[in-house]
Amino acid sequence: MSWLSDRNLVSAISNAGGFGVIACGSLGPEELGAEIAATSERTDRPFGVNLITMHPELTKLIDTCAAHGVTHVALAGGLPQASAISRLKDAGIKVLAFAPALALAKRLVRNGVDALVIEGMEAGGHIGPVSTGVLAQEILPFVRDVPVFVAGGIGRGAAIAMYLGAGASGVQMGTRFVGASECIAHPKFKQAFFRGHARDAALSVQIDERFPVIPVRALANKGTQLFVEKQREVIAKVDSGALSPADAQLAIERFWAGALRRAAIDGDVELGSIMAGQSVGLVKCEQPTAEIIAHLIEEAVEALDMMAARAVTSGSPARAQPI
Repeated sequence: MSWLSDRNLVSAISNAGGFGVIACGSLGPEELGAEIAATSERTDRPFGVNLITMHPELTKLIDTCAAHGVTHVALAGGLPQASAISRLKDAGIKVLAFAPALALAKRLVRNGVDALVIEGMEAGGHIGPVSTGVLAQEILPFVRDVPVFVAGGIGRGAAIAMYLGAGASGVQMGTRFVGASECIAHPKFKQAFFRGHARDAALSVQIDERFPVIPVRALANKGTQLFVEKQREVIAKVDSGALSPADAQLAIERFWAGALRRAAIDGDVELGSIMAGQSVGLVKCEQPTAEIIAHLIEEAVEALDMMAARAVTSGSPARAQPI
């Protein structure tokens, strides 16, 4: 949600009863400070900040969050170092981190994180190799010391209820809120979501294992086709001796530089990157954030009530009926 999870959407989510999170992305300390301040002017409810662990100014960004009284920080984009976790906790900030496997989840808890997010490959943007459902089964039963939030492919309240029933403390959602009225995404970007289906949110293609591509899930467009052509072009130059492997890898990695902003903010949905999760097919129209959250809660409560009713009827914990 870089470029999109800003003061407008974050404050709207928090005001509606959710927990908004500013996507710092590539912002510098001063820019992040301005965004935090602007968000605070729009809501008196709690909100957090998402920081990328690979950011070259991570320490300064942490200090910025502390100076502005941010209460929660989510560290994303790789396993956070213990020093970053300690710096946040020393500032009185609650720390959330992303756990791609059970062993790493336990390690993060030992290192002091206050909550975990487990995000499956159904999510949009940069993702891991394992589905949400499998990660939930692997991690939720065995991590009870801290709250665990589930993310990836969640677009309806029934899914929220399902993960709550499995032991999650809540869920994280991104794709669903691109359709929020308060989201500043370009109208063309939103229209691409409204037209999209789950199968359209595809992974970036890697054509040669010598030149790895970080998996990104986005809606297929002309840009994704050109990315494949770019890989073929530079790899052919490497094979002919006209280009070094290092320069070829750099050319591949630079192809998508600024591509999300071009699509999400500038509206170039042909050549930009339309990062979206597989729940994009559930985003059909633009709605106020408060309406989206209220509908999700209504669906979740209805699903939980159905589970409870089945448990009472059977006289035992709710379980699926045989087919």
